[in-house]
Amino acid sequence: MSVSVPAVVMAGDRGAAKAIRGQSKVYLELAGRALVAHVVAALQHVPDVSEVWVVGDAARLETALAPLQGELAKPLHVVDQFRNLYENAWEMYRRLLPGAGPDGRDPASDEDHDLRILYLSGDLPFATPQEIAAFVREALARDCDYAIGFVHESSVEHFYPRAPGEPGIHPAYFNISEGRIRQSNLHLVRPGRIGNRHYIQEMYEHRYQKQFGNMLALGWTIVRAEKGGLRVAFYYLLMHLAAILDRWGLRRMADRVRSWLPSAKVEAAVSLMLRASYRVILTNCGGCAIDIDREDEYEAALARYDEWREAQRKRAASLYGAVPARTGRSSP
Repeated sequence: MSVSVPAVVMAGDRGAAKAIRGQSKVYLELAGRALVAHVVAALQHVPDVSEVWVVGDAARLETALAPLQGELAKPLHVVDQFRNLYENAWEMYRRLLPGAGPDGRDPASDEDHDLRILYLSGDLPFATPQEIAAFVREALARDCDYAIGFVHESSVEHFYPRAPGEPGIHPAYFNISEGRIRQSNLHLVRPGRIGNRHYIQEMYEHRYQKQFGNMLALGWTIVRAEKGGLRVAFYYLLMHLAAILDRWGLRRMADRVRSWLPSAKVEAAVSLMLRASYRVILTNCGGCAIDIDREDEYEAALARYDEWREAQRKRAASLYGAVPARTGRSSP
């Protein structure tokens, strides 16, 4: 039996959200369309998605998404944002519970706690329907409370600058024994089953890990966790040591350090910290791993949009087949 899940596009601009060119990055335009509109358009072709919700500045989102009205195959809802990413995610879950109404309600049954939601970022101009569908299907097969998407370095190398000084995006990576991996901004979550949800917000606020202060702040957050904190902190430090060695060009030493970090051990440690089953899902397409976090990345995307978009279409078709036929009903 096929399973479909609601998708929530996180487009808020409060809390730790970053601005580019003085505005929320989800409203930056590529090919005449806001970044958030690219994400919503891709979701229309994902058969595993039942409906699309977007949370952020409702007035601006209505304007940015208005040009998509003729393309919608699934119900589209816009909800005004809350104080931060954590509240945006949790309040959307409360509103998606059966019979919740516009103000939402708290979970009250096993069925409520088992509700799964696909959360994804609002700044993914190179996301493809096939990559999103592949992630959802693999995450459902793993049957966990929190599935997070990653891609191998090889999946995003074509976004690098072609030569020194040319436009390109060279993202940061986590180093684990399976290789250098990049988060793909895809999360399939049972929010009601996450015991320590507040740590997710703290990790998000300290996510720019090249900044030493953020590294220390997140490390302290992890150590304070009542379960698994020291173990997670140990793996966290190993990942950063491997990343530092990697950036210094000491690849052989970095590879030795990351050999102590199999994904299964990382999954077990994070599961303890969150008090929920946590799994890493690797996909191979790569477009969802390219978000726009800095002005130079936006400039590169402007310069190479057509090239990268076509490359992603071809890669997704080669890996997963043609774009699925659109399913669902049009939004009223």
